[in-house]
Amino acid sequence: MKLKKTVVMVGMMGAGKTAVGRALAAKLNVPFLDSDAEIVKAANLSIAEIFDRDGETFFRQKESQVIDRLLDEERGILSTGGGAFLAEGNRAMITEKGISVWLDADLELLWQRVRHKDTRPLLHTPNPKATLREIYEQRVPIYAKADLSVKSLTAYSIENMADRVLEALKSRPDVLET
Repeated sequence: MKLKKTVVMVGMMGAGKTAVGRALAAKLNVPFLDSDAEIVKAANLSIAEIFDRDGETFFRQKESQVIDRLLDEERGILSTGGGAFLAEGNRAMITEKGISVWLDADLELLWQRVRHKDTRPLLHTPNPKATLREIYEQRVPIYAKADLSVKSLTAYSIENMADRVLEALKSRPDVLET
């Protein structure tokens, strides 16, 4: 199989963008790219530290620049932060240069995955589950604009999800040549 465009994994925090993206990249024998990891490397700070020091607006500007660069530099599987796809400019850039795949996980699955992690700056609130619900309700209609959608269920392993994404990509000969 030959990948013709970068596949951009989008969705909520905890949806599995990084884990599934890595597995998919391995299956396709293409590079795995991670916009958050690139930002952390460039800033030499964690995402939470960047949010604290410079604010979300600054972070989102850097995120857009990094995604643009990664889409231009090499073809592969790109994992993005949960908020990246919200910006209309990012959505247009991703659609123009790649293809977006929404990992559609429900709220309970996301909560099970993120509730014990302190690396989610948006959830540093008195009631993180309520905050997650608010974010989820705001973002789902935007994620639904992705080029492809793959439902994530608790029963699916990372490998199962990567296979499901691969099957969805096979429906797009402009993206994946089999």
